[in-house]
Amino acid sequence: MDWDKLRIFHAVADAGSLTHAGDALHLSQSAVSRQIRALEEALGTTLFHRHARGLILTEQGELLFEATSSMAKKLDSASARIRDSEEEVFGELRVTTTTGFGTLWLAPRLTKLYEKYPDLKIDLMLEERVLDLPMREADVAVRMKEPAQADLIRKRLLNIRMRLYATSEYLAKWGSPEKIEDLRKHRLICQTPRTPQVQAGAQLARQVLAFDQSSTLTVNNYFGVLQAVLNHIGIGILPDYLTADFNDLQRVLPDLESVEIPIFLAYPEELRSSRRVTAFRDFIQEEITNYRRFQAGDST
Repeated sequence: MDWDKLRIFHAVADAGSLTHAGDALHLSQSAVSRQIRALEEALGTTLFHRHARGLILTEQGELLFEATSSMAKKLDSASARIRDSEEEVFGELRVTTTTGFGTLWLAPRLTKLYEKYPDLKIDLMLEERVLDLPMREADVAVRMKEPAQADLIRKRLLNIRMRLYATSEYLAKWGSPEKIEDLRKHRLICQTPRTPQVQAGAQLARQVLAFDQSSTLTVNNYFGVLQAVLNHIGIGILPDYLTADFNDLQRVLPDLESVEIPIFLAYPEELRSSRRVTAFRDFIQEEITNYRRFQAGDST
C-alpha cells in the first residue's frame, strides 16, 4: 500500500475536506482528489461519501482511518523519542504506579521536576494493575515488587513497611494502646483487605481486624485512610513514607508492622537513552535520597 497515498488519505479524513487537506499538505485540490481516487481503486472500495458540506468516511474509510491514526501516533512517538535522545527534555512521559504511592508521595513532589523541565508532559497513571512496559502501556513504572518482565531496566529504590498511626489529638483523647488487644477499644481505619493492594498491607489489616473491633472504617485506597486518620477518626494502617510529609502522624504499637515492601523503578531497555526517562529517574532517586535523610534524622 502506497505510504504517500495513505498520508494524503489521513489528512483528508482528518480535515473532512479536500481543500483543507490540500492546504495542509501544500497540494492542489485536484492532486489530492487524484490520490484519493487512486487509493480507492487500489483497495476496490469507496472511502468517502461526497456531499455539498464536505466528506464523510464510509465504514471502510473509518477502518482505514483508525489504522492511519495509529500509524501517525507511532510515528509521532518515534520522532519524539529520536529528538528526545538528542535535545532538551520535553514531550510526554507516561508514569504508572499504585494509587497510594502516586497520590500521597509522588504527585506532591512533581513540582520540583516541572521547575527543572517546564516543557515535560507527565501522564500519571495510578492503578493497582501492573501495566505492560515492554508493550509500551507506560514508559516508566514505580512498583511495589520487582518486575518479572524481561527486557526491563530495574532499580530498587527503597523498602517501606505498613504501620499503625494516629494523630496526637486522637491519642490524647482516647489514649495509646499498649498491646494489640487494646485495639478493640479503638476505631481501626484501613484499606479493605479484599481490595487490590500490596499483599503485606492486606496481611497486616487481616491480622488487626481479627481482634473484632467494635468500630471500623475501611476504604478502597490509602488516600482515604490518610484523610480519616488526619481528621482524628481512629488509628490507621498506612505506609511509613507518609511520616516525611505529615508531622502529626504518631506511631502506634511500634512493634507491630508489616514485612518489608520493596519499591522498584523500571523502564524498557529501549528507553535507556531517553532524556525524559533519565530526567525522571534522576529526580525520583534524588527525592528518595532526601527521604532517607529524613528517616535517618527521624530515628536519632
